[in-house]
Amino acid sequence: MTLLIAIAVAVVALVVLIFISNVVVYIPNDRVGIVERLWGASSLTRGLIALNGEVGFQPHVLRGGLHYFAPFQYRVHKVELVTIPQGELGYIFARDGHELVDGQTLGAIVDTGIEDASAFLKAGGQKGPQRMILREGTHAINVAQFAIITAARVHGLLLSDEEKDTVEHMGQVLRERGGFTPVVIGGLASTTGADRSDRPDDDPRDLLGVVTIHDGPVLPPDEIVAPRVGEDPANKATFHNNFQNINAFLRAGGRRGRQHQVLVEGTYYLNRLFATVEFIRKTIVPVGSVGVVVSYFGQAGTDRSGDGYSHGELVDTGCRGVWKEPLLPGKYAFNTYAGKIQLVPTTNFILKWSPEVTNAHKYDENLTEVSLITKDAFEPLMPLSVVVHIDYRKAPLVVQRFGDIKRLVDQTLDPMVSAYFKNIGQTKTLIELLQERSAIQERASTDMKERFAAYNLDLQEVLIGTPHGSPGATSGQRIDTILNQLRDRQVAKEQMDTFDQQQQAAIKERTLREAQARNQIQAELTKSEINVKIKTNEGDAAIAAATKEAQVININADAERKRQIAVGEGKAAATEAVGKAEANAIRAKAEALTGEGARMQLVNDLGKQFADALREGQIAIVPKIALGTDGGNALSTLAQLANAFMAEKLDGGAPENWQSWINDQQPHE
Repeated sequence: MTLLIAIAVAVVALVVLIFISNVVVYIPNDRVGIVERLWGASSLTRGLIALNGEVGFQPHVLRGGLHYFAPFQYRVHKVELVTIPQGELGYIFARDGHELVDGQTLGAIVDTGIEDASAFLKAGGQKGPQRMILREGTHAINVAQFAIITAARVHGLLLSDEEKDTVEHMGQVLRERGGFTPVVIGGLASTTGADRSDRPDDDPRDLLGVVTIHDGPVLPPDEIVAPRVGEDPANKATFHNNFQNINAFLRAGGRRGRQHQVLVEGTYYLNRLFATVEFIRKTIVPVGSVGVVVSYFGQAGTDRSGDGYSHGELVDTGCRGVWKEPLLPGKYAFNTYAGKIQLVPTTNFILKWSPEVTNAHKYDENLTEVSLITKDAFEPLMPLSVVVHIDYRKAPLVVQRFGDIKRLVDQTLDPMVSAYFKNIGQTKTLIELLQERSAIQERASTDMKERFAAYNLDLQEVLIGTPHGSPGATSGQRIDTILNQLRDRQVAKEQMDTFDQQQQAAIKERTLREAQARNQIQAELTKSEINVKIKTNEGDAAIAAATKEAQVININADAERKRQIAVGEGKAAATEAVGKAEANAIRAKAEALTGEGARMQLVNDLGKQFADALREGQIAIVPKIALGTDGGNALSTLAQLANAFMAEKLDGGAPENWQSWINDQQPHE
């Protein structure tokens, strides 16, 4: 029993001895062992890492498993593997190595890396903060030589409080610079350092990064921006891939300071102790404008202004000065520390000489009404508006000459326009100034075009407002009095025009009512007009018929007349022939009845005619009333009658009416 106890005690003592003597050391797989030699060799003469087996920290590390050592000669520090989470960066602080040279702030990157501390030191690795950074992953690193700073902790065997403070300060600087994450441009991470207070509606990702290098040769005294280097991907030795390969950047001749090259959208793994990034907005040249570049960077160029133009240098693109070619509308990744882009409007813009109105461009925010003194000693204020256009090809000349549009307006256009209208005001009375505004405006537009053209500006139009007095001033009250009189005069004139219009309206109304009345009896008027037309047409038809009938009658009458003339002429001819025959017969009878024979013939004829007359007149030969028994009176009467008749025939004195004559010859009762 005693023997067993003794054996157990011996075993325990042996285990304890083995443990405290570090003869056998077990390293878990998630850790590494940092070996420190305690004795049995010479002491270190330089540095911290024993490259030749000296007493001190050994350069190599122990990985997981059992490791055997001479008893009590070594001490093994078991530390965790260095793990860099995804999307983070780790920074290195070397405790041993060569000294940094003058002007150098970070230790140079060696090709061997840092997992082999011996190779690092033999390759010329330098102490202090390193240019090299650790990317995502797990690394077996000798933390006695290298202190690894991550966002979560510091991996390292720190020997003193001063060393600990140095490493912690380094970590604080990195946190302030956002150095434990890559630089992301075009995402939410890029908005952290950007000032967007004046343009809150811009896309927060519409940014670019201006890089400032904190290591390498310094810039010459007359330079403010480091030139671009190492941009050719074909040259592997100098292509630094947007400052991510520090050695290549320095080999290409890169210098410390603010860089002309900028970072655009993307993710960049930059050592934030070597390069810091400032986020700025891209330069946007809106539609209706051009951007004139005033470059503070580049070589001196040849002046392209032309002969006789002495307002500064107009240079080619890329040179220092005002670029002769403006930037057209668009977005530009322009480094505003290397120059500025002066926006020049190419659409018409209005300048208002009025303190109450300021346009969005604010070129006219310092302009006020033009103070005039008229010919009749009034002092009105005249508001103006001037429409101006700038040819985009002349925009660099305007910027070269004046610097910006606002300076052009304040220092040149304002005095020129004010003086012009002051001169006009002195030649006009206040009433003329009011009444001839249109003519003055047209004249001003013509006269001032040439003056504006001298400054590479195109004057489109000059617009004149109504002159008015200063508020509260005596002259202003007088002007208002005159304006009131003019207004009263115009009101009276308008009233007269109104009365005339009303009179014309009354006449028109009367005409309208007459027309309406006519419209109401239009049917009757139309019917009567139709009847008149019908009657007229019937009369015309009757006239036409009568005319036709008359023509027919005339034709018939003419024919009848011609017939009667022919008949008459025939009868006349016959009568003439009969008469001639009778005359011849009578002549023959006369010749035959001459003497007593003629007298007897005459008595026979007269007796015959007398008998015919008694027969035709129904005269009673024997009187109805007998005057006596004696018939002698009757015979005597008849004899007298015959004698008288014959005497008449012979002597030409017979009565015309035998009946009356006979009655006269009869005795009356």
